[in-house]
Amino acid sequence: MAGILDLLNSDLGKQIVSGVAGSTGNDSNKTNSVLTMALPVLMKAMERNAATPEGAQGLQRALETKHDGSILDNLGGLFGGGVDESVKQDGAGILRHVLGAKQQGVEQVIGQKSGLDAGSVANILKVAAPILMGVLGKEKKQQNISDSNGLGGLLGNMLGGSSAANEQSFLEKILDADGDGSVVDDVAGMFLGGSNKKSGGLGGLLGGLFGK
Repeated sequence: MAGILDLLNSDLGKQIVSGVAGSTGNDSNKTNSVLTMALPVLMKAMERNAATPEGAQGLQRALETKHDGSILDNLGGLFGGGVDESVKQDGAGILRHVLGAKQQGVEQVIGQKSGLDAGSVANILKVAAPILMGVLGKEKKQQNISDSNGLGGLLGNMLGGSSAANEQSFLEKILDADGDGSVVDDVAGMFLGGSNKKSGGLGGLLGGLFGK
């Protein structure tokens, strides 16, 4: 199974990045940076939520009904005339549910590191969140996953598996932001001046993006 960052580098991923950039009025390179940082964070938050029976049931229901992957079947139509407001509202609801009180802090961190303001990051994530759910819904259907263990495994595999300790720790750090704004300095401090990064995988990618 392809990881989430492999997806972003695929033809489908390039179409998603280009469409999200165009529909939010942002530069493609900066949009790509935002998504490269944000999608693993969102998936890690979903993995944490799905660790509880209630969270797993809620995610299962969402992936079986509204977010079954069909959004990926017509991305040209989705982006063609400008993304429909209902899609953005859906995305805003997903972000609220998945990130909760951490949402503002996450958007600030990613904005600081991508060179965009937090409002632009929020707009990008509103469009990207339903697409990410569609990707998960499609994978769930293809793998015929019907229980919470399978769902947790799906999220873990797309994040790169449990062996990727560096990036898992990084994602936890961002998600433990309390949303008061100071998280920007806390998380930036993890990467500034640190050259001992993993060179490959999610850790290397994120280290390169966040490091100076």
